[in-house]
Amino acid sequence: MLVRFSKMHGLGNDFMVIDAVAQRVRLNADTVKRLADRHTGVGFDQLLLVEPPTRPDMDFRYRIYNADGSEVEHCGNGARCFARFVRERRLTVKNQIRVETAKGSALLTLLPDRQVEVNMGEPVLQPVEIPFAAEQEAAIYRLDVEGQYHDVSAVSMGNPHCVLLVNDVAQAPVKQLGRLIERHARFPQRVNVGFMQVVSRSQIHLRVFERGAGETQACGTGACAAVVAGRLRGLLDEQVDVHLTGGKLQISWKGKGHPVLMTGPATTVYEGQIYL
Repeated sequence: MLVRFSKMHGLGNDFMVIDAVAQRVRLNADTVKRLADRHTGVGFDQLLLVEPPTRPDMDFRYRIYNADGSEVEHCGNGARCFARFVRERRLTVKNQIRVETAKGSALLTLLPDRQVEVNMGEPVLQPVEIPFAAEQEAAIYRLDVEGQYHDVSAVSMGNPHCVLLVNDVAQAPVKQLGRLIERHARFPQRVNVGFMQVVSRSQIHLRVFERGAGETQACGTGACAAVVAGRLRGLLDEQVDVHLTGGKLQISWKGKGHPVLMTGPATTVYEGQIYL
């Protein structure tokens, strides 16, 4: 089966994007892992699948697969690439695009400066809904990681995130500690792990260890979760520039009862065809 695709990235968080509206596509975990291999496949952090909607109020269905073949609920950087892809492929002429995800929906807005704003919805803070094992909601939880205790925040942005405050992201043990927390027993669906350095009330540095992918150059939902965590701790203002390895995202959150807004770029690298 010959399939057309685009290779895209959002601040270095890279994707293989496939149109499953105009062409027939069948994927399984083994196929995704084979395509994700950076030596023998296309190579990517996540694969994005554009499908027809199942709901009449939506424009498309948005599905995301990690490099290990697992399907996940949401991806902020991917959502921006998704919006750019459906316009470039002329699957829509809209500037505002509503997509359904595994955990609800998202509103994507293409801006005149080639930036894309994503309404990520309200953050989920109730532990049972994240999911995270805790008796009640709190801004900070104590997490035992192999006998070492860490103060963390737990947030879902359609996918679960654990956020740690660090003095210097450059020196943070992202790979080692991220891998341990990703599969911590208190996160039954695994978790993305963010290491946040607060520079000022409007500036943070962030590195994210993503479940099923390892550390990526940028994580949109991770940036949102970090700002939510910082706001809940009283450390950040409403609008924050999040500096990731791959570049900068602008995140805005007014507080509980309001959605998180994320703005950033989406870039097409090349288009290709491959046999599945």
